[in-house]
Amino acid sequence: MATATYPPPPPYYRLYKDYLQNPKSAPEPPPPIEGTYICFGGSYTTDDVLPSLEDQGVRQLYPKGPNIDFKKELRSLNRELLLHILELADVLVERPSQYARRVEEVSLIFKNLHHLLNSLRPHQARSTLIHILELQIQRRREALEDIKRRREEAQRLLKESLATLDGQ
Repeated sequence: MATATYPPPPPYYRLYKDYLQNPKSAPEPPPPIEGTYICFGGSYTTDDVLPSLEDQGVRQLYPKGPNIDFKKELRSLNRELLLHILELADVLVERPSQYARRVEEVSLIFKNLHHLLNSLRPHQARSTLIHILELQIQRRREALEDIKRRREEAQRLLKESLATLDGQ
């Protein structure tokens, strides 16, 4: 497959010249891309899967498997990170030429923390969506109550005005 830095526009753009006069004259858009594709020289995929640390060439510091206690592992990695940063500071003071290994260890812990947090993103997205939908339901219920209250007030005013007109 040949690629270019800035490819020309697709040839079907000419099919949209009468769109403003007749919106139905334009063809349907192309179907969504599935699988892998190349864009501006980079290979991308439509699969939304978090690659494992081994796939990225990074050693995993927390246990493997589906039953990970995220809270416990994040705390453990955080404590380990603090310990390694203190050790790095100690090495920088006492033996500055030997800091590279400590920096690699800190980097490894950060990568593991980052991967663990990224594996929680789907749960976070679901929780955020649930929260947004609950807020929408609450606002709609409040709007409905406001409409009911105003309707009752309008009916009361109509009854009062009819009673006033009948009394004259």
